[in-house]
Amino acid sequence: MYRTIVITGASSGFGKAFAEQLAAHCNRMVLIARSKNILEQLAAELHHKHGVEVLVMPCDLANTQERAALATKLAELKDESILLINNAGLGDYGEFCTSLQERNSALMAVNMNAPVELTRAMLPAMLQAKKAGIINIASLAADLAIPDFAMYAASKAFVASFSEALRLELAKTHVHVTAVCPGPVHTNFGDVARRTGKSKKEVPFRKWFYSTIPCVVNTALRAVERNKPRCYPSFKIRIAGLFVRCAPLWLLRLIMSTRPRKTTPIN
Repeated sequence: MYRTIVITGASSGFGKAFAEQLAAHCNRMVLIARSKNILEQLAAELHHKHGVEVLVMPCDLANTQERAALATKLAELKDESILLINNAGLGDYGEFCTSLQERNSALMAVNMNAPVELTRAMLPAMLQAKKAGIINIASLAADLAIPDFAMYAASKAFVASFSEALRLELAKTHVHVTAVCPGPVHTNFGDVARRTGKSKKEVPFRKWFYSTIPCVVNTALRAVERNKPRCYPSFKIRIAGLFVRCAPLWLLRLIMSTRPRKTTPIN
């Protein structure tokens, strides 16, 4: 599909699934996440199985200096075809009034600053390539104001809007830009988003609403290949997305006010 593929948040969840699925279809893969040991293990597995060149670039995307150094390295990547998958993301489940400013800053840096800065760094090479794609992992939350997920939902609204605008700017080029808007998925995202002192019994979403990782990954890859501006993985998420975009604001407020908000402290 693409000769060079760059994936952020590659140590687990969507990022790892993208890497495992695409390793057989590229010449060079760049894996980015904080966990160097996990990335090196994944890189070794992918190289052994598929023979692909895998570059490991550990980076804390919440750190301004590390992010800038990473952007400089990525700007040097040039190839005939390039795919950038901005997948890394942070969540914070809980009321905003009890949030930590340090956590809020990290969330904004990873969810918003990182995709903007890394995309800007790689875009010149993408424009010179014969084929290029950008997958930005947004969320169904981009279309909603979600209590207890206020910062996360707002950051994903930014990602979706940024993707739409960038797509329009690049409309006459060969660079495809797709915003992927999944609903909740069973990954370690919930564990990371859960605040210290809160029970794992917290239910930020209704169980029937969850999608699978393969569904999201496959839908995202098909969407960028077909140059779709936005995709909502799974039929139920597409219906939910259509409803959210068409429903009046007063109705959305009413619905979100009934959303499960269980935040039981650990005994």
